[in-house]
Amino acid sequence: MAEGLRERKKRETRQRISDIATGLFLERGFVTVTMADVAEAADVSVNTVYNYFPAKEDLFFDRSEGVVDRLSRWVRGRDAGESAARAVLRELRAEIEAVSPRMGLMAGYDRFMRCIEEAPPLRSRLWRIQQEVQDNLEAALRQETGAAADDPLPGLIAGQICWVHGTVFAAIGREMAEGRDPGEVSREVLVLLDDIEALLSDEVLNYAVRGAE
Repeated sequence: MAEGLRERKKRETRQRISDIATGLFLERGFVTVTMADVAEAADVSVNTVYNYFPAKEDLFFDRSEGVVDRLSRWVRGRDAGESAARAVLRELRAEIEAVSPRMGLMAGYDRFMRCIEEAPPLRSRLWRIQQEVQDNLEAALRQETGAAADDPLPGLIAGQICWVHGTVFAAIGREMAEGRDPGEVSREVLVLLDDIEALLSDEVLNYAVRGAE
């Protein structure tokens, strides 16, 4: 269905508020910027900001929805003959090889990470997002394998896959915080990903293999 004019204007307003807020957070720090500051800079009312973003953390992590279901989407979209873990490893390699900003491989990512490190509310929200990622992945694994509700394996496998994902992001974050070139970091993290894969057990690497269609 085509997007109507009203919906488009709302989407554009939301995006403009988010972009302006991000700039303020990176410039001044998350804690010192208020919702009123964002409203003034965006030339809207404070109520308008709250209508789109109930909490200041929602402004900072505006694009978290795509992160929360990313691993579960990769698993659900795995190829025939491919396991859940190998699908995630393949997608991660593709993102890293492409020097994707979605992986933090971009100039200025150090400022984004510094904002989080300096703001306890953001660290708490990031932890919640990470939990949602793992919960969504576990739910996808249960559905894909038909595992019983009391089967612990989907949760254990989800934890292992999320460890891979989190370790890669942490490594990128550390290196980019040093102001390094994204391309150089990409090449080093690809080597790290090979080392990580070598540590995974056969049970993890061969769990939830998709059958032929």
